[in-house]
Amino acid sequence: MKTLVDQLSQYALYHRDKRNIATHFFGIPMIVLGVAVLLGRPQFEVGTMALSPAAIVAAVGCLYYLILSLPLGLIMSVLFGAAVYCSHVLAAGSTGVWLSAGIGLFVVGWVIQFVGHYYEGKKPAFVDDIMGLAIGPLFVVAEACFMLGMFKKLEADIVARSGETYIRDMNSGATPTVKH
Repeated sequence: MKTLVDQLSQYALYHRDKRNIATHFFGIPMIVLGVAVLLGRPQFEVGTMALSPAAIVAAVGCLYYLILSLPLGLIMSVLFGAAVYCSHVLAAGSTGVWLSAGIGLFVVGWVIQFVGHYYEGKKPAFVDDIMGLAIGPLFVVAEACFMLGMFKKLEADIVARSGETYIRDMNSGATPTVKH
């Protein structure tokens, strides 16, 4: 199994332009929430808890994140728990509300992602490795933590493998390195 550094570094190779990373802070949460909403039905009562396909997928994802990194996995578990809660609230509404919220979040999230990859000048990571779909949310959380000054060694390891972030010159396609 690939390590946390392996997974995040591989994903980061497709995400070095700061504008692309910025779009991911909006697009990926929208996609995750959209998928959770669409998987929010059906719901089954298990004791006092509602169980849905969204909860099962989130639990499997969180287990994987926890295996990769306990601290990041715990953060992801809280965030995925919130997404599942929201998905259950929206899924409890009318079919129109449930579907329009789920599909709308999913589609708009992907549009934002593709705008970011236009800036990057590279295809999305999942095109070459389907695990990119699972690593994307973790990448966004890791980047947010890096911005807060957390996980400096992890950040340094990723930069050593994937390079510094930059803003690509759209006219020349050149990728000048700008410190992270």
